Amino acid sequence: MQDFSVQTVLLLVLSVCVLIAIRITIQFRTAVANIQNHPGYRVLLNPASVLGSISPEIRGIALGRSNQIRNKHGHFSRAGWDIISAVSVYPKVQTEFFLADAAAIKEVTSSRYRFPKPVHQYSLLLFFGANIVASEGEEWKRFRKIAASAFSDRNNRLVWDETSLIMFDMFNNTWGGQKEIVVDHCVDITLQVSLSRPKLLGTIKIYFPGVGFGRKISWRDDQAIPIGHRMTFKEALHIVSTDMILRLIVPEWAMGLTTRLRNVRVAFEELEKYMSDLIQDRKTKEKTELRYDLFSSLLDANDDQGLSEGEAKLSTRELFGNIFIFQLAGHETTAHTLCFAFALLALYPDEQDALFLHIKQLLPDDRLPTYDEMPLFTYSIAVFYETLRMFPPAPIVPKISSQDTILKSGNAAGEMTLIPIPKGAVVNMHIAGLHFNSRYWEDPHTFKPSRFLKDWPRDAFMPFSAGARACLGRKFFETEGIVILTMMISRYKIEVKDEPQFAAETFEEKKARILATKSGLTL
Repeated sequence: MQDFSVQTVLLLVLSVCVLIAIRITIQFRTAVANIQNHPGYRVLLNPASVLGSISPEIRGIALGRSNQIRNKHGHFSRAGWDIISAVSVYPKVQTEFFLADAAAIKEVTSSRYRFPKPVHQYSLLLFFGANIVASEGEEWKRFRKIAASAFSDRNNRLVWDETSLIMFDMFNNTWGGQKEIVVDHCVDITLQVSLSRPKLLGTIKIYFPGVGFGRKISWRDDQAIPIGHRMTFKEALHIVSTDMILRLIVPEWAMGLTTRLRNVRVAFEELEKYMSDLIQDRKTKEKTELRYDLFSSLLDANDDQGLSEGEAKLSTRELFGNIFIFQLAGHETTAHTLCFAFALLALYPDEQDALFLHIKQLLPDDRLPTYDEMPLFTYSIAVFYETLRMFPPAPIVPKISSQDTILKSGNAAGEMTLIPIPKGAVVNMHIAGLHFNSRYWEDPHTFKPSRFLKDWPRDAFMPFSAGARACLGRKFFETEGIVILTMMISRYKIEVKDEPQFAAETFEEKKARILATKSGLTL
């Protein structure tokens, strides 16, 4: 009797498993048929799932997010179209598309209601509160209206002026006019610049330079932990930005089990305390000329005078969320973009020489460049743009189809095809694929800043996304990046240090080592 019961249970379990397998198989085959079996990938793991995003590329199992980025346009070339599909099974049957077609991407970014942002994929960024990146619809409109005032030309001028002073201070005080500076990793400098330089919303009252909060300090400041805190603002922000995923996946009770986890927990607590302090500090200060900085612009736009009748203010948590997202996005993207730029210039010394000569034509002495001169530094802009083309901070930007629709795709042979996009399908704008698509960019794998000194395909350049959801801080980001790049190259020549263990490297091997990437919150 007992054996019979066990067999019955096993048979029942097996039957249920078979039924589930049959149901999934039918759903999978239906999903493939719904897109007319458009070329692409059929895999087990959903690319946007936790397992799918961290898994390497395994045929039939996972696409491998990092590998998608490293392959750039390779996936599209193999499939024969600039839109490819991916149908996955786990955790549910899901249809996705990856777009490297400029016209199709323009249609997606221009149709915000047909292709809204899948905000559930951005839950990682909601630790401190709702924000402009992880929102959509009316909530996003409210955030954008209030935040937009912080990105005025007056504030961009302030960004340029204060950043140039930070660089001048680094050259003359921190480096003391040394003829040679050696660092293990270029990011050791660019991250320090990005955290010490004037920052849009994360410069903390008396601890950081003027663009954020109207207080100028030295590069060497912020070494001591302020009274009432357990780590500096820089340290807290850096830990939060690099170890955010741990805070998401590790349960609260386990956050004290290791030194690293304890530091992550403290960093989140400290960052929130810093933001609370700065909001309270600004609310209690009189409005003087020191209040004409970027963070104050956000608070002023959020007060009764800055809002229209009936508009709701940002709550404290919403202020926290937006302060955090602008600071995080700013320091991450600037630091790594500059690091890539310096690495590329070191690998291509002829391009570095051309940039240096152009800068010296405009700055024959060592005076500080001015904001009004920014448009004249065309080669600096070209180097910056070429770096962003090759290493876009957000290589893949997701949308979701809110209705059944159709997108048109082309290929290298000049052919066109219509692709059915079912309601609920994820539509990923593959920025890395677009930027390395030979339909738009000649010799796309070569570092050629000069391509940006003539007519270039603007619809095929999307490091800042496009449409209504394009990066609000683009000009801010460009302003500080270009002044840092210009001033660094005006004073120093950048080289890859010769080391014995790499003596036998070919150029391509050195290039691969120096430019190795990984996916985090940004590239």
